[in-house]
Formats: sequence, C-alpha cells, structure tokens
Amino acid sequence: MDALLEDLTALLGPGAVLADPSEREKYETGWRYGKGRARVVARPSTTAEVSAFMAYCHGKGLRVIVQGANTGLVGASVPDEGGAMAVLSLERLNRRMEIDPTDRTALVDGGVLLSALNGALAEHGLHFPVDLGADPQIGGMIATNTGGTRLLRYGDVRRNLLGLEVVLADGTVVDTLSALRKNNTGLDWKQLFTGTSGLYGVVTGAVLQVAPLPRQRAVALVALSGGGAVLDLLRSLEGGLFEVFTAYEVISGEALAAVFRHQETLRNPFDEVPPYTALVELASSLPESSLDLASLLEEALGAHMEAHGEGVLDARFGKPAEFWAIRHHVSESLRGEGRVLAFDIAVPRSGLPAFTEAVKAWLGREHPFMRVCDFGHWGDGGTHLNLVWREADSPLPAAELVPRVQRKVYDLAVLEHRGSYSAEHGVGPHNQHYHDLYTPPAVKAAGAALRAHFDPEGLLGITRLW
Repeated sequence: MDALLEDLTALLGPGAVLADPSEREKYETGWRYGKGRARVVARPSTTAEVSAFMAYCHGKGLRVIVQGANTGLVGASVPDEGGAMAVLSLERLNRRMEIDPTDRTALVDGGVLLSALNGALAEHGLHFPVDLGADPQIGGMIATNTGGTRLLRYGDVRRNLLGLEVVLADGTVVDTLSALRKNNTGLDWKQLFTGTSGLYGVVTGAVLQVAPLPRQRAVALVALSGGGAVLDLLRSLEGGLFEVFTAYEVISGEALAAVFRHQETLRNPFDEVPPYTALVELASSLPESSLDLASLLEEALGAHMEAHGEGVLDARFGKPAEFWAIRHHVSESLRGEGRVLAFDIAVPRSGLPAFTEAVKAWLGREHPFMRVCDFGHWGDGGTHLNLVWREADSPLPAAELVPRVQRKVYDLAVLEHRGSYSAEHGVGPHNQHYHDLYTPPAVKAAGAALRAHFDPEGLLGITRLW
C-alpha cells in the first residue's frame, strides 16, 4: 500500500490521493444503492493525469471504478466490497469551460458540474437544457445518457453531444472534441461511450450543444380524470403548441397527496386531489411583447376543456417555481409514507395507462397492501413507478417481497408492453440481473466485442453489461 500511494502521489501530486478510511468513505457509498470498499481514491485534475493514472493501473492490473458526482441511482458509481478497486474521482477535473456563443457550444472537462456549466452559460444567455433534480458532472451525464424533465423539447444528452475526449483503460487518449453538427464520415465514435456506464473508457472532456435561455415560461397544473385524459391533453398540446411545448410531467393522485401531507410549505391548488395532475410548461426565447405564452396556454387549455370536458377536471395557472417545487418534492414525500420500491420504467406513451393499470391489478390480487404512487415524464414515455407500503402490513419480509415484485413489474414493462426496465438511470449492480435477463443475445455479443477491444483486461467498472 505504501508503494502504491507513493507511486500515485508522484503521478498526481500532493492531496490527489486518498487512502485514509475516513477520507474514502464518501466515495464508497452510493446515492441510493451500493456501498463498498476502495483500496485508494485518486483525484486527477487534468486529462494527462487521468491518462497517467489509467496507464499505471493497467500495468499493475488494478481495477478502477470511475466516479463523477456520485448521484447515480443504480449502484454503478461505487467500488465492490472486496477492497481491491481504485476509485477514480473526477471531482477535480473541472478546469476547462470554453463557451462559444457563435457556435452555441461549450467545451468542458468531464468533471464540470451541471450547475457550474449553467452558471457560466447564463452570462451569455445560454443553458445546457438537460434538466434534472440532482447536480451531476457532465462526464457522468454522458456515461448514463441523462434525460431529465425537458427531454420532450430538447432531447437527452446523446442528442446534444457534439464531441468527446476519452481515456481508454490502457491510458490512451482519444480526442474527438469536434464542434461539428454535421459529420457524416462513418462511425460516430462519441456515441459508443454515451449511455454505456463508463465501461469503454473515461470521459474527460466533451463539446456540448447548448441552447438560448428562455425569456419567458408559462405553467399550469391540470387536473385530469385518468390516464386516457392525460394522453388526450398531451396530443392536444403537441398538436397546437409544439414549438413552445417544453415539459409534460404527470403526478398520480396518490403521489400528489403525499406531497401535501409532508411538505407544509407547498399549497394544494385544487379543492380535491385529482386522479392525475399534469404539469404543463411552455417556454420561448421570444419576449412577451411578441408572444404571450400565458395567454396562449390559457386559450389552448380552454379549447381542450370544451372539446374534452369530461376528462379535464380543473386547471390552475401560477408561478413556474411554485409548481415545479411540487413536482420535485414527490420522491422525498413518498419516503415519508413508508417503505418505497422505486422503478424507472419506459414504455411507448400510448401504453402508459394500460401498463399502470396492469401493475395495479396484479398488486390488488397478490399484494393489496402496496400502493402505486406513480409520477414522471409522460411526455417522453417515462414513469417513476413507486410502490409504497408499511412493512407492518406485509406478510412477507422485504428481502422476499422486493425481488418477487420487481420481476413481475419488469416482465409487464419489457415483455408485455415493449418497454424498458431502465428509462434513464442506466445499468448497475442494482438492476444487473434484469439486464442479463432481457437483453437480446446479439446485443450482448456486440457489446462484449467492443468491451474486449477497449478494455480487454476488464479493469473498468463493476457493471457487467456484456
């Protein structure tokens, strides 16, 4: 251990290498799942240092787990329990942040935080529009292909990624930091590393496409009678307001009621909690003098209510920050209701009501003490299906109940509704079994061949995608 510390300190400099258990602890514990033990934590501050570190680990056969801001939800960002892995933290790899307002691009280090990037972009009237509740690093967002609440308008990270710099497992640096939006010359290198959990290489830099900051937003909370009404309103808004329609977040009655039970500072705008509530957002870079979004939204909802009066129960207009606060406090509030089993599911939008009802019907027969508290990004087919119960009401211990319920819910999503067991959280130890179960053999074979090319010794990560 002394020789390892001495070698790595020589490579990375004083303060960059952590070996004391008290210093390592925060790097060994995941945000929601996963806790392991690291042999050492390395924190390089340049791409050259990442390269030197990876070359050293490759020569020693030392396995590495790459860690960004450690905000992932599937346990893929922490070491295993063996105590032999090195954590490569990118928290100090945050020096580059080159903004080009003309190209509308930002070249950043992989360790730059989303909040820091948006703070710098705001000075130019720009933002990186992949919006989510956590504050991840850009490298981690690329490795997991983050979606977020405004995917409906702006797309995911993959759609906004122009160029990439990657350090491979043997220390090789591959620089494709291009700002080109059009480059039809063959293999799209950057996409091999997007959404593949960092298993092919370490993302040390990226060129991102950024967008103008909206000058105005208009939001409404719409009370709806059920899943069919949710989709009717979605179709209506897309048909009439597509150019300014930026978000469509849906909260079930069970989830919304939990928010108002546990968040005393948040006000319920409705007389009664409806079966479903849609948070609708419009945004535009045009000033109000050119386009009055608030009036446009009121008119569109009024017209829809006349045409679908039985599906729309009520509508409220308000300040964006206040309505988004309701949406962003759902997960926290559900934890106050009891034990929570959270799913990150995607199915085609048209199938969301049927999928949700199928889960409810099965639970009603098999586990009636569990409540479905769903919410999420219905505009892009994503739902955070949360099952909540009081452990005192369950005849089964959680260790037996959870895998039984997980398998059934995932079977319903993947096999019966042509969906995904991981809409946006990625793959890690928490859901590794389901990746093995549902991934077609041909996809596994292709992924394994690429892994053998980029990391033949299998030194990167703990997830077994292939």
